[in-house]
Order: sequence, then C-alpha cells, then structure tokens
Amino acid sequence: MAATSQHGAGPARQAAGGDGGLLLFRIGGVPVLLAPSWWVGSLVIVVLYAPLVGRLLPDVSTFTSWLLAAAFAVLLGLSVLAHELGHCVVALRLGIPVRRLRLFLLGGLSEVARTPRRPGQEGLVAAAGPIVSLLLGGFCALLLFAVPPDGPVWLLVAECAVANLAVGVFNLLPGLPLDGGRLVRAGVWAATGKRAKGTRAAVAGGALVATALIVWALWGLATQSPDRWLRLGVCVVTAWFVILGARSELAAEARRGWPEGLQLADLVRPVLQLPAESPVSDALAASAGRGVVLVRADGVAAGLLDEQAAQQLAGTTPHAPAELAAEPIRAETVLLSSEPGEEIAEHVRETPAWQFLVVDDEGRPSGVLRREDLRAALMHARRRA
Repeated sequence: MAATSQHGAGPARQAAGGDGGLLLFRIGGVPVLLAPSWWVGSLVIVVLYAPLVGRLLPDVSTFTSWLLAAAFAVLLGLSVLAHELGHCVVALRLGIPVRRLRLFLLGGLSEVARTPRRPGQEGLVAAAGPIVSLLLGGFCALLLFAVPPDGPVWLLVAECAVANLAVGVFNLLPGLPLDGGRLVRAGVWAATGKRAKGTRAAVAGGALVATALIVWALWGLATQSPDRWLRLGVCVVTAWFVILGARSELAAEARRGWPEGLQLADLVRPVLQLPAESPVSDALAASAGRGVVLVRADGVAAGLLDEQAAQQLAGTTPHAPAELAAEPIRAETVLLSSEPGEEIAEHVRETPAWQFLVVDDEGRPSGVLRREDLRAALMHARRRA
C-alpha cells in the first residue's frame, strides 16, 4: 500500500495515465483509479477463459462464449474493487489517510498515506478486504440455488461467486504483499513488539506463496487440466506480483527502520527563541547551527525562521522583521521527543517540510530537526551496518 495521488488532476489527464489511470469516482475524498494495465490483464483473462466457457456450455455460440468471458473479467475487476473498498473504508474509520485506490492488471491497491501505528490497526485493515470478498462470494453461492442451472445466467452468478471467493481466499495466503501476509506481520508484531520481525516473517511467506503458485501452474500443465493455460497465465503474473510486492515491503521496512543506538537528541539542533520583530539580519546571524522560533509580543509563535527566505530578505532589507521570513509551525511539522524513532523517520519522510519543531511531552520546544540531518544520520548508520 504506497505512491501519490493528485487530487487536482482532471479526467483527461487521468485517462492519459497522468495520475496512474482513469478516475472512476471518489469515496471519502479518495480517488478510485483504473490503471491502463487493468485492460491488459482483462484481455488476457478473456482470451484464456473463453475456450473454457465453450466447454462448460457447449450449446452456446462462440460470440456468447467471448461475451461471458468478458463478463467474468469485469466481475473479477468489480470483486477486486469491493475488496479494496473494504480496506479503504476501515482505514479511513481508523483515522489512517488513504491517498488513492488503484485497480491494475490482476489486482488492486489501497495506498495508505502512513503506516498503521499499532498491530491491531494493521490487522483490522488487512482483514477488511477478505471479509468483504468472502461475504459477497457466499451471497452469490447461495444465489445459485435460485437461478435455473446450466444456463448463461447461472454461469454469470457462478463466475461472481468464484471471483469473490478466489479474491478472498487468495488474499488470505500468509505472505506479503497479500492481506494474509499483513495479518502475519500484525501477529508477529503484536507478539514481539517489533514490526520489522513481522515484515521479515511475512516476506518469507510471500516467497512460499509465489513458489506454490508456480508449482500449481506446472501441475496443471503436467496433468492436462482443462484450465491449464488460464491457470498458467494467472499464476505466472500473480507470482511475479507477489515477489515484487514482497521485495518492496522489505525495502520499505528497511527505510522505515531506526538504527540501534541512534538518539533523536543527537540529531536535533538547539532551539533559540527570538522576538518576531527582530531584524532579519540579526535573526539570521543567530541561527548558525540552531533552529530559531520567532515569537510575537503576545507570546504566540509566528513560526520557524526559514534560512533561505531570510537570506533573500536580508540581502534587500536587512532591518525587516524576521517574521516576514518565518515558516508557519503546523501540526504536521511538530514532533514529540518521546515518539519512537521509526515513527519520527516515517513522519519526516511523508511530510513536505525541511525542518520540524521538536517538543517535550508538555509542549515545550526542545530543538529543531532538519530533514537533511536525519537523512545524513540514517544513511551513515546504514553504511556502517
């Protein structure tokens, strides 16, 4: 679950792939996109599934077989969409922002804007998708008893049941990037207190899932299974997706990690409070190696001194109030010194700001953390490791 959304992009740009695909609709402000690769995956499904429809319903015409195969591709896409909407709605209810929901090739992705803070949140978001899929699959399976058997309508309902049950069961397999892998990570995380251990366990599960998919596809070829070519195509693409997703999760966990022994106190710069009306040239001189909080006469912070803006202002009007070169202090640019290092690193990585005010548990400024200082420290620690 990752990438960016552009909420201001228009339909033409979306259709051209400027925002990852065609904008279908929005849910809770979250754009739902259809990636160009979805059409490719659907075409593959239609080509591979049409001959199977002809064998299941030998009395139907070739055109009807292709039409039912196309219907299966659409139903599979809708099943994936319902699955991802389950993730999206639960994440939003838990206060976890979602950048976008994207359907692509043979799958979908709900791209959350930040990592769940607790294993319980990870587990709830992960479980929501399969629960929706299994409920829809069960409903369609019951509906089969109300539909005349062995006809096109019966096959459509059966396709819907199979699509949803397949999406639900497959996603419960215990390996990243599947939901079952996220449940494994949540469980190991809850048991050990270490998210990284959960990620490594779930990545190993992803490797096993990919291997099992390839073995199942080869078994279908060896036994001349009627669906062997459909099985081979789906399994190869899905195994490739699982492998890439597991590697991506492992890399993201490495970026998120906080080196042992590294202390936030070693990275923050001392904080200096100056009157907001101080000459910008004086504030700039006092900022060497420090973060400067500019405070108005009423005691309200005007912001953090932006050194680049201060230098430009001082070059033309050195006696101008330093407040004119202040960067506003927003909720997302304030860090608690007691926060875990992993959460601080992730927060800084996701927030478009170059400096952050660090406060203690009582809200008193204790320093300023600059993005460049954190990046340099993390890179140095990783090179040593």
